[in-house]
Amino acid sequence: MRALLIGTTAVLLLTAYTLALFALLAPLILLKLLTRPLPPIKPLDAAVVALADTWNRLNAAGLQSASSTRWQVHLPPDLSQHAWYLVVCNHQSWVDILVLQHCLQGRAPFLKFFIKRQLIWVPLVGLVWWALDFPFLRRRGGASGARDLATARAACARFRALPTSVMSFVEGTRFTPAKHEAQGSPYRHLLKPKAGGMMTALDVLGDRLDAVLDVTIFYPGRVPSFVDVLCGRVSEVRVHIDRRPVPATGDGQPLAVTGVQAWLAELWQAKDARFEQLGS
Repeated sequence: MRALLIGTTAVLLLTAYTLALFALLAPLILLKLLTRPLPPIKPLDAAVVALADTWNRLNAAGLQSASSTRWQVHLPPDLSQHAWYLVVCNHQSWVDILVLQHCLQGRAPFLKFFIKRQLIWVPLVGLVWWALDFPFLRRRGGASGARDLATARAACARFRALPTSVMSFVEGTRFTPAKHEAQGSPYRHLLKPKAGGMMTALDVLGDRLDAVLDVTIFYPGRVPSFVDVLCGRVSEVRVHIDRRPVPATGDGQPLAVTGVQAWLAELWQAKDARFEQLGS
């Protein structure tokens, strides 16, 4: 009964502040649509980010107040909101996004994600993601994949205007035991990483990026769902974030795809061990 009451209250509050903020965002989204062919307009983009950041902060406050979540977070000491970061993270649940926002809010620039193309149709939120220049990917090959890659590259190019944290769940999908077995993953707790989204970010932002933020998330007990968040059933979250150099060749140029894949394989080996450590 308590979980139902908390969940109902959370849904009502989420709906109310989402609609209120979207009402403020709507004219900015229309203006972005009208000025899309032009170079990024910094004040306009900053206003969109500020309202989206307010939504994130309300979500984070709701997560904490509903669940009284215990946080165990290790952060690098030198994070800055005026830098450009590439963020890579293991992926288990939609809750991962709320966790990342909670940990990096006020410490790093606004997070922008590589996300699946079909999510642009999520009511209201999909339109906001578009206005925030989130790169939408179908993860297909051929001509369709090439068009999506060009779109993602154009989105990343717009990130150069304002400090940004570009987020990529490089596993490409949420971890499940069935997916792990089907892949024949060489890692105990992770799926195989994919280099596509990371290659796009390095190709366009490589000279602008200050660091890679390597995030490992562990949920003691079981992996929570978004419903668990709404109903106040997220008791503890453990997060470890390392700051790592941007992968590059000896002359400072971004690595080729084989180099990025090798870099990710080494990183994922260390992340697998870190995940084990967080669970001990």
